[in-house]
Amino acid sequence: MANDPIRRRLAAILAADVVGYSRLMERDETATHMQLTARWREVLDPLVERHQGRVFKRMGDGVFIEFGSAVNAVECAVALQQAMKAANDDVPEDQAIVLRVGVNIGDIMVDDSDLFGDGVNVAARIETLAAPGGVAISDSVHEYVHGRIGIEFVDGGRHEVKNIARPVHIWTWSPDGTAANVSEVVADAPPQLPEKPSIAVLPFDNMSGDPEQGYFADGITEDIITDLSKVSGLFVIARNSSFAYKGKSPDVRKVSRELGVRYVLEGSVRRAANRVRINAQMIDGTTGGHLWAERYDHGLEDIFAVQDEVTRTIVSALRVKLTAGEEARRESRGKVDPEAYDLLIRSRQTMLQLSAMSSMEARRMLERVIAIEPELAAAYARLSIIAFAEYVNRWNDATPEDLTRALELAHKAIEMDEAEPQGHISLSIALAWTRHLDEAEVSAERAVTLDPNSADAHTAIGNITEFQGRLEEAVAHYTRAHRLDPQFDMSLHFLGRALLVLGRYDEAEIAFKKRLTLAPRSDMTRFYLACLYGLTGRHDEARRYWRETLEVNPNFSFDHLKKALPYRDPGVPDRLVRGLREAGISL
Repeated sequence: MANDPIRRRLAAILAADVVGYSRLMERDETATHMQLTARWREVLDPLVERHQGRVFKRMGDGVFIEFGSAVNAVECAVALQQAMKAANDDVPEDQAIVLRVGVNIGDIMVDDSDLFGDGVNVAARIETLAAPGGVAISDSVHEYVHGRIGIEFVDGGRHEVKNIARPVHIWTWSPDGTAANVSEVVADAPPQLPEKPSIAVLPFDNMSGDPEQGYFADGITEDIITDLSKVSGLFVIARNSSFAYKGKSPDVRKVSRELGVRYVLEGSVRRAANRVRINAQMIDGTTGGHLWAERYDHGLEDIFAVQDEVTRTIVSALRVKLTAGEEARRESRGKVDPEAYDLLIRSRQTMLQLSAMSSMEARRMLERVIAIEPELAAAYARLSIIAFAEYVNRWNDATPEDLTRALELAHKAIEMDEAEPQGHISLSIALAWTRHLDEAEVSAERAVTLDPNSADAHTAIGNITEFQGRLEEAVAHYTRAHRLDPQFDMSLHFLGRALLVLGRYDEAEIAFKKRLTLAPRSDMTRFYLACLYGLTGRHDEARRYWRETLEVNPNFSFDHLKKALPYRDPGVPDRLVRGLREAGISL
């Protein structure tokens, strides 16, 4: 009856949702439905019963579960993610069912067997803040469970979430101990050791007797990092952060603390004609003790085999199991022409200079690589990135045709080798900037599947979710990228931009300022700082950073930026510059 009183009670609510559900359904609708149904029946339902919960709502890609106890809800959430991880061990990575899980405690309304209200709504929002395969809980839940369960959660900070007026304070957990934590980033807190084996590869010494061969030793190091990065059972620090120690002879234990890894690989490279010798040793960074040392000696055409040997030695020493997909991809790698490999390495070093001139030079190198090795996917993928960078930065008389070229080259890279992650990253970037955001997300998720330690791939997904308006997810991906690559200044720039749009101005300011310490000539970061100060009424600082933006780049154009940025909501750029106009700045 209409006058019946609304029944209310306090409950812990668990919300779970499948990551990339649309991509999985697009790939194979029937198989995905059958696999998900089996997981609910064989994994979820027994755990819910064991922890005295009740599933009160099922959707195509998610569930809501009620518990009378916060402890039961959190223990069930963690057990669910651990069981799902185990169930995915023998499933190809691109077909795996991965969940995000959120837990909240609050007041709920009861309508027959269904539940409604703030407690349910907040749980749904918290779930979107969890890392794939991880758990996010509200601060109120954390107060109930802290000290009562043997599970450590990381402070995930406060977040503005859709349709909830107050900020939500969350705590996070993930099976590998690498849950995204923006608080660590903006507070410069030392990173925690992941639960999975973690490693950083320091730049190998050039022992060739020719200083000009330094680029070759760097290239070998980068390729070993890339090779290790593709092993899902490892946590691998990216190239930018490893190379911050180049030429410094650092204490390995200091490297371990600063990068938040347990193991450090160091070594040397000697190149003579078309032969290469690599000496490598692995050290436990927490103790300084040597674990093993090996020497590898091969012809340069077998360089991929050498890298594979190094990776397999590390994987074996750390007792990490390669998945079936990882094994298959390694077996398909063959020989490479020494000149093509040399140019491939040189092009990568040249691209990192990020200028119009270096872009042209790297393009010439890569075109020569393709002339020698027309099936080398990495060359097409890098050419795609160059075409995109020239378009965005308006280098070398670039036009929108460069963006079309970037798409074509990315597709060509994937055609040459579907298992090359950089091809999918390049495609996701080109698709995003041509405003095909949903397709771009599928490509970026494929890149993460192929290379789970890729900071570039997580940054790509962050860009896409940010442009789609899913800002909290973007923050999580940018934070993850920064954890994998603490010296990756672009992850800080993008993190600051997403936090700025969210209105989290204090955190955004810290991220932008940290980015400027790594990239002191950035016009874009200065522009966003000017926007931030304008929006917070600090008009003198807004005008100062606007002047500096134009000093760094006299050709800076807000109109060009507004047209280029592919926000699904086209009003975002204008909202950001509202404060600049209030500060008397003419755009």
